[in-house]
Amino acid sequence: MKRQKNDATDAEAICEAVTRPNMRFVPTKTVEQQSCLMLHRARHLFIRQQTAVINSIRAHLAEFGIVAPVGRRGVEQLLEVVADPADRRLPEVARTCLAALGSQLRALKAQILAFDRRIIAWHRSRATSKRLDAIPGVGPALATALVASVADPRAFRSGRDFSAWVGLVPKQNSSGGKDRLGRISKQGDRYLRSLFTAGALAVIRYAKIHGTGHRPWLTRLLARRPTKVAAIALANKLARMAWAMMAKNERYKEPAALTA
Repeated sequence: MKRQKNDATDAEAICEAVTRPNMRFVPTKTVEQQSCLMLHRARHLFIRQQTAVINSIRAHLAEFGIVAPVGRRGVEQLLEVVADPADRRLPEVARTCLAALGSQLRALKAQILAFDRRIIAWHRSRATSKRLDAIPGVGPALATALVASVADPRAFRSGRDFSAWVGLVPKQNSSGGKDRLGRISKQGDRYLRSLFTAGALAVIRYAKIHGTGHRPWLTRLLARRPTKVAAIALANKLARMAWAMMAKNERYKEPAALTA
């Protein structure tokens, strides 16, 4: 686009772009896909709000010397203290404020649970989502997010292009014929990237508990790389597998090492 943004230069830039053979275009999502994405985004917002409320409750009670272990049970213990009027460690004004935060936390948990049920229902009504669920580390949340986010899998030339779109490939700073690869680029869809990474960490955690002998590739990777680096590599692998299944309309096939 030339200097000075206005309708005329915008139209000229669009006309120039559509004539370029290498220009990439964004496929249009369906109404159902956009609705599912809204469901994921609203749920993610409520989860962030839930975390903020929990941290607020812990911080306020810590000012009065009341602490509890990390985790769901610890929060429940703190709320029991707030609900007990016989506990004199809390002034009445502070108890009123914390009770309001507790009510907000319960409402958020109920709403997140309702969204989880809607995501499961959407997942069960889509054949592609159910096929993706068979991939290790890919559950209903990631499967539905993939189906909703990718309008046309064939818009990507390969699984590598798809993983680059998600942001799971090394960042390049190459010049003069010398390749320089750094950390992952973190470009693309942050939400999908976080789900892929969480799924990969779950696969690694399960493999460490039950043994990695049936996953030789992952075993060799964990032997020479830290866990988080291996998780990113595995997330990249899962993204490529998911793209292949969506683009070719195939089902998940167990590797030979797993079927033996």
